[in-house]
Amino acid sequence: MNLEQYAEGNKLFRTYFKKNKESLLELVKGQKPKALFIGCSDSRVIPDLMLQTNPGDLFVLRNVGNFVPPFKEDEDFHATASGIEYAVSALKVQEIIICGHTHCGACKHLYEPVPDDTSLIHTKKWLELGESAKKAAVLSLGVNAPREELLRLTEKLSVIKQIENILTYPAVKQRFEDGDLHIHGWCYDIETGKIEYYNADTYEFLPLNELSQE
Repeated sequence: MNLEQYAEGNKLFRTYFKKNKESLLELVKGQKPKALFIGCSDSRVIPDLMLQTNPGDLFVLRNVGNFVPPFKEDEDFHATASGIEYAVSALKVQEIIICGHTHCGACKHLYEPVPDDTSLIHTKKWLELGESAKKAAVLSLGVNAPREELLRLTEKLSVIKQIENILTYPAVKQRFEDGDLHIHGWCYDIETGKIEYYNADTYEFLPLNELSQE
């Protein structure tokens, strides 16, 4: 896309803005999102489009691999942690959705060497957050399992690991234990558009659409 294409896209959006001006201007007074959506930065994962949500519904936090680093009490720069804290403690969201996806580049590169130079120095460190999911997938299927099968399982196990990590945040843990905050693990299939959710009672991923039929 060039600048002219972006400008044309914004022109179309302004048409939408005019038609929905009343509800959009209400957001000027402040945001009250229903959920914190933690997703991958992958350009194929578009939360509002996937869920058909409206502006103001989701507080979206995206990074490589939809990883959640464990809570660390220091004064360093923590972008993902800051987003979590703001959503949970300032905006008081009622739901947290951690959404992984199929054909995830981050999970794929857990099985490939990352160049040991400054061009990907931060990415290499960041990918350590997916190592436990990789090890669990290999332990479950075996190191000689078909590559795609290993990757699909790694993507799902990573979502479960990120749920464990987010519960290391004191405010998240407290609100979750009080029943004031719900945490969901999802996996989005970029080939079909379908979403599966993690059922902690049965330890399996099930179709999200089945919930809407209950």
